[in-house]
Amino acid sequence: MKKIALALLPFVLTSCYNQERNCNDYKTGKFEFTQEINGKPMKSVFERTETMQIETFNGETDTASIRWINNCEFVLQKIHPKNMQDKKAISMKILTTNAKGYSFEYSFVGDTKKQKGSVTKID
Repeated sequence: MKKIALALLPFVLTSCYNQERNCNDYKTGKFEFTQEINGKPMKSVFERTETMQIETFNGETDTASIRWINNCEFVLQKIHPKNMQDKKAISMKILTTNAKGYSFEYSFVGDTKKQKGSVTKID
């Protein structure tokens, strides 16, 4: 009996920590992302459709195409890159969702260094 209980223990413990991931709720809409740059909070607002994302940051607007890998992962590619950095595609992965938004990780495609953030849905 003890062996069965010990064998089931990992499943019981991991089931308690399952994070909500309703990624379909965040495939489209209007969102807000705040990050700290040089010690100052900076806000970005973007609107996403199934195939495109239009983002306004620091008074400038950029448009990127979206290619969905699965319900929770997609790749952003700027449509009109201004430099070599802008030409790099960005891999995005939604990690968890809640009623207000989602947390995610992102990196340039092929880069192992990932960064994390969270987004609030505003419409």
